[in-house]
Amino acid sequence: MTRTSFLRRTLLAAAATLAPLAAMAQDKLTVRMDFAPWGIQAGMHLAEVKGWFKEANLAVEVQDGRGSGNTLQLVNAGQVDVGQIQLGLLAQARENGATVKSFAGFARRTDLVVLVDRTSSIRKVEDFKGKTLVVFAASPWAPLIDLYLKTGGLDRQSVTVTFVDPSALWGTYTAKRADGLMSTIGSALPVAEKPRPSHPVLAEDAGITFPSYGLIATEATLKSKADALKRLVATQQKAWAFMRDGGIDEGVQAMLKQRPDARLDPVVQREQIKLTIDFFETPATKGKPIGWQAEADWKAHIDMMVQAGALKSAVKTSDLYTNDLIQ
Repeated sequence: MTRTSFLRRTLLAAAATLAPLAAMAQDKLTVRMDFAPWGIQAGMHLAEVKGWFKEANLAVEVQDGRGSGNTLQLVNAGQVDVGQIQLGLLAQARENGATVKSFAGFARRTDLVVLVDRTSSIRKVEDFKGKTLVVFAASPWAPLIDLYLKTGGLDRQSVTVTFVDPSALWGTYTAKRADGLMSTIGSALPVAEKPRPSHPVLAEDAGITFPSYGLIATEATLKSKADALKRLVATQQKAWAFMRDGGIDEGVQAMLKQRPDARLDPVVQREQIKLTIDFFETPATKGKPIGWQAEADWKAHIDMMVQAGALKSAVKTSDLYTNDLIQ
């Protein structure tokens, strides 16, 4: 046997030995979404279909959720590693003793919205006088409704606010038993297009500041799984950059492939992904990496929550977010 053939056999044997070890070495992460599949979740599904999780040596279990609040509770209880939720919920959670914080913010601009009929003349808060709004009790809108109405000189005597179960939300609006539906623009506007074509009245136009979707974990998990979480963030940066730069249709197809029983409408999913990307940046995050969060945005949000009476006092921004895992 020649020296060359011996070395070749040795290398092949080593590769055969190391291959199963490498497969076993994948870091496992459970990632819980906010709701049933919709556009904001495309980054996770695209990363799985493209093999980017595997390339990052990750085995990621993506779970559908039952609301951002429920997902936050599960993450805080240690039942899942990571949650993808509306980050504006964190301040109240921390004040109430939770140990979760955001380690990546994607849709950083406020996406809260009130949908109204496209033929309606309603364009600002003042126009809701004498109207009916529908919302579900656990909505991120809930602690902000009074402040929102106040910016237009209104209150719950001049505007009827109806709280319903999430399952009844859309039926109430599409049956025109409410003039406006309080939700997020990315999730709601595309869904309304067929049953009740709608126009968005943006909360940010009334001064509402509410960080939208991103990733959370407990402080303990951020320490113990920092390296794996950093790789998870990198896959999401890659996925969202890919879709932002022309790959939205592949994001849609990834969702359809990963959730074949969800009966997803590709037209709706495409528009949801597009709207999500439209709300990625604030003036304070412009030019920064996807996922990077601005101190100024979090400070403005905390100040607004205190003004709304949703917080007893200002919480530390350092308790709410970190950019340590952003590259």
